[in-house]
Amino acid sequence: MASHVIRSMMSVPGIREKFIDKAREIPADILCFDLEDSVAWDDKPAARAKLAEVLPDFPALGRMLFVRVNGYDTGLTELELDAVVGPWLHGINISKVNDAADMHRVDHYLTFLEKTRGLEDGQIKLIPWIENATAVVNAFEICTASQRTIGAAIGGEDYAVSIGARRTRDGAELLQARSVTVNACHAAGIVPIDTPRVDFKDTEAFEDELQFVRTIGFRGKFCIHPTQVDRANEVFAPTDEDKDWARRVIELYEDGVARNLGAVSMDGEMIDKPVADQARALLEWVDQIEARGAPTQS
Repeated sequence: MASHVIRSMMSVPGIREKFIDKAREIPADILCFDLEDSVAWDDKPAARAKLAEVLPDFPALGRMLFVRVNGYDTGLTELELDAVVGPWLHGINISKVNDAADMHRVDHYLTFLEKTRGLEDGQIKLIPWIENATAVVNAFEICTASQRTIGAAIGGEDYAVSIGARRTRDGAELLQARSVTVNACHAAGIVPIDTPRVDFKDTEAFEDELQFVRTIGFRGKFCIHPTQVDRANEVFAPTDEDKDWARRVIELYEDGVARNLGAVSMDGEMIDKPVADQARALLEWVDQIEARGAPTQS
C-alpha cells in the first residue's frame, strides 16, 4: 500500500488571487496551484510571479502544497520550477508526461534546485499526469521512474482527445486508461488519483463516479470545486463496516494460524492469507488517514 494519503487534490488557479485566498480553508489533502490548463498562455508569466509571491507564506495546515507545471513541450517547465521550488513546497504535478524520460528530466532539475537552495534531498515529491494514449502504454515506467513519485493522476479530457473519443457522462471511454493507471500505481506502490469531473454541478454523477473509481482501486480524486473535497475525503476512507470486517478477518485468520490452519471460514467465506493481507492493508490505510488528523467514514 502507498504510504501517502491523497484522497483529494484540489486545483487552485495560479492566476486567480480570489481562489488562492479561498484555498486557505479548503481541507484537501493536496492543494494543487495550477500553472497549466487554468492559466491562459499570455497570463503564465504573471501566474509564476504570483505563486512565487504567495507560496512562501501560504499556510499548509497539514495539507501538502503542490504546483502543477506545464509539460516539456511548452518550454516553460524549468522556468516554472525555478519560480516555485523552495522550503514551503511539498511537490510538483507534471502535466502531460509521455514516458520515463520526462520524469527523469524533472527529477534531475529538482535535484539541482534542492542542492543549490539548501533543501533536503528528495524533499520535492512528484505526481505525473497520464493524459494520452502514449502515457497509458508507458504507465508503469512513468510510475517507477523516480523515487520522488508518490502518486499519479489520470487526465480524462486530454486522454479522450488522444484516442478520438468524446467525454461521456458515464466515462466508458476512460475505462482502459483508468484500469491501466490503477494497476501501474499499485504495482509501483504509489497513489492512483482519478481525473477531475468538469461538470461539477452534477453532484449525482460525481457521487456515482467516486463510488465507481474507488471500487476499481483509485485512492483519490482531483477536485476542481471546493464542494467536491469533503465528499472525496469521505469516500476515499474506509467505513466503520470496512474496519470491523478487517479486524474480524485478522482475528479469525491469526487464530487459524495458531491452530495450524491455512484458511478459516467467516460468514460462509474462506479467509486465507491474501484476504488477511487485504485486511491488514485496509487498517494501515486507516492509520495513515488518522495520522493526518482526518476523520474516516462512519
